[in-house]
Amino acid sequence: MIVQTCINGARSADFHPRLPLDPEAIARDGTACVAAGAAELHVHARGLDGRESLAPDAMDPTVLALRRACPGTLIGVSTGAWIESDDERTLAAIARWSELPDYASVNLSENAAPAVMGRLRQRGIGIEAGLASVADAERLVSLDHGNRVLRILIEISEQEPDAALEISDDIAAVLDGAGMRRAILLHGADATVWPFVHRAAERRWSTRVGLEDGKELPDGTIAPGNAALTAAAVAIFETGR
Repeated sequence: MIVQTCINGARSADFHPRLPLDPEAIARDGTACVAAGAAELHVHARGLDGRESLAPDAMDPTVLALRRACPGTLIGVSTGAWIESDDERTLAAIARWSELPDYASVNLSENAAPAVMGRLRQRGIGIEAGLASVADAERLVSLDHGNRVLRILIEISEQEPDAALEISDDIAAVLDGAGMRRAILLHGADATVWPFVHRAAERRWSTRVGLEDGKELPDGTIAPGNAALTAAAVAIFETGR
């Protein structure tokens, strides 16, 4: 059971005044999150134009800055198809990274997921398999890559908490039925962030919080930043519910 902090995601600068976007700000924020109890950090690198990018000139300095600021902390990135909007460009970018993350998330809903997973494995990068639906889970268990992923990332966009929790349980049932025994990290977005943190604590799964997923603390107030969100999740995990 760990708490992972997702530092920025695809959020725009106006989402929160302390959303870190450049390598230096990301490194400072990562340090604060680790001090607050984050076991891992997940980041979306930005190019000089401020847009998300998988290109080495964006990824390498971002990963390197986090490595230097948070030695020993596992660092993950996204491979979301929307970042490069071209599957071949995504695969080419991964092949050219010099500063390798420890793992990368791959959305099983995306057409190129198997090819992206294959390219990550070629580079020795762990795979966090992102499942947003039962169909995603069924696709994962059908793939040769399925039993070789680092972990399962259950991420539900549904905003009604009970419905979202039901989807997550259905995904877990598909994995159990297929005998897929991998660590699970459960996280919500916006309205489901804290219900999912509590469910993860109950089921002894890992979880994720941070400005990628939402900016509110459990009491509904706006968090001052990622470290406060991290500390709140760690406190829930420490109570076990």
